[in-house]
Amino acid sequence: MSTARKILVVGTGGREHALALRLLASDSVSEVIVCPGNAGMRSAPASLAPKILRSEPGEPLAVALAEKVDLVVIGPEVPLCEGLADAIVQAGIPCFGPSKKAAEMEGSKAYMKDFCRRHNIRSAADVIVKKPEELEAALAQFTSPPVVKADGLCAGKGVVVAESMGEAREAALAMLTGKSFGEAGTTLVLEERLLGEEASIHAICDGERALVLPSAQDHKRIFEGDKGPNTGGMGTYAPSPRVNEQMLSGIKQDVMDAVVRGMKEDGVPFIGTLFAGLMINDKNEPVVLEFNVRFGDPETQVLMQIIEGDLGEALLQAAQGRLQADVLTSSKKHAMCVVLAAAGYPASPKKGDVITGVEAANAVPGVQVYQAGTQWVQGQLVTSGGRVLGVTAQGKTLQEAQERAYEAADLIEFEGKQMRRDIGYRALP
Repeated sequence: MSTARKILVVGTGGREHALALRLLASDSVSEVIVCPGNAGMRSAPASLAPKILRSEPGEPLAVALAEKVDLVVIGPEVPLCEGLADAIVQAGIPCFGPSKKAAEMEGSKAYMKDFCRRHNIRSAADVIVKKPEELEAALAQFTSPPVVKADGLCAGKGVVVAESMGEAREAALAMLTGKSFGEAGTTLVLEERLLGEEASIHAICDGERALVLPSAQDHKRIFEGDKGPNTGGMGTYAPSPRVNEQMLSGIKQDVMDAVVRGMKEDGVPFIGTLFAGLMINDKNEPVVLEFNVRFGDPETQVLMQIIEGDLGEALLQAAQGRLQADVLTSSKKHAMCVVLAAAGYPASPKKGDVITGVEAANAVPGVQVYQAGTQWVQGQLVTSGGRVLGVTAQGKTLQEAQERAYEAADLIEFEGKQMRRDIGYRALP
């Protein structure tokens, strides 16, 4: 096996920081470039020296060609939905990430719901609405308030879990008229609200096969007790005790394998990370809420702490259509990520606040602080986005991972710091 691969990771967030460090720890990888990167991606940790980690601004394709990289890994959904993977592949560079057509699985919830119907993948009952005058008839098909979902990309915020029909109607009209999410919401999905516990399942796919990773559970709402507006994710842990080995095996067969098979049948082979957001209902049955076409954020931060094997080799195998089932395995460890968000997040995050304590937090045993909304200004680390840091810890138990994560999170300070103190509460009474 080659031990000098150079890999380009596209993105700026905590997900990309986690991928970059995990790739750099792979035996087959000698250098990771993140484009455009963030303040945390300027150098490799001492434990990974003399390997190289750096950020490089510019257009990803131009950087990939100039650096003669062996693989491109695309982190966020927007460049995937815009066709970046197609351009990378056309340039002759292996790319881990779906084509523009395959990325419609996330880029359009209406497309995803139609796909599930055609390929017999269980998902929540829904009605697709494209015009304001269709709304009342659509709402009348629900006996309780539906979940309102914008069809297009909204950075994880295009979902309103309505508590009343009036709230559902108001949210739907705001989307249909373009007031909430612009073009992304002018088609929407009204969906049956499912009760239960959510789980995030990721699979690395090569167009023919799906390698399923451990389950995780995200915490979407800004406030403790799952209160307040949805965010991109305020914390996560893995594995989830709600998803045992038998259930995970069923999800692989009935969901992940079914999607890969269906995409191939549709002439749109799926290469990249397939991420299923599931609801485990009161009958202990998993039902699909959504599909994403990339690693989740902050799920990636915990998954990178509990998988074993050469990630660089795994992603290259997937990109080249030769994925081996045993290239990655799951460790017996647990991991938790606590997100530190900026003041004003999610509505209007404040930028420019000085961050202290990251080095001290990284020194806590088992902890890695992944940077997201950060930048260097006059020699100081400052906030530059909504979700600023993902304080991630591993442990022999989930309790140990939680204790380490909060010990480290409390060492970091910036004005208006927001964090939930109940990450993992469903698994840890």
